[in-house]
Amino acid sequence: MLKNRTQYIVAAVLTALVLTGCASTGNIVMKEQNQQTIEQVITKGQTTKQDIAAHFGSADSISFTDSGKEIWTYRHSRSKPMARNFIPYNFFSFGENIQTKELVILFDSEGVVSNYTFRETANQSKAGLAE
Repeated sequence: MLKNRTQYIVAAVLTALVLTGCASTGNIVMKEQNQQTIEQVITKGQTTKQDIAAHFGSADSISFTDSGKEIWTYRHSRSKPMARNFIPYNFFSFGENIQTKELVILFDSEGVVSNYTFRETANQSKAGLAE
């Protein structure tokens, strides 16, 4: 009887771990990028749309300024559950750590990079009765 109960508890914990694992969304190439790798790829006034597309793939979104210049945006987000999510019978506080990377590129009328920004942010999302 005790052996069956232990097996049930182990199976429940393993199921919870699988269901609350890490999740990621967005452009997978952005996952490995940082300010230094971006600076190695992009040179203002030189790098073209074709260069950007060859390195990063399709943009997550494309928009335009009032003057008609094109803006490409690349994003990647990864979330990891907080350790407190795995405390048995914890109904009061859940959360996740979220790391986001975003690259925004402004092209001139010739399709050459005129400016860009890259940022990394680390946030938390919390839920539950104690939050």
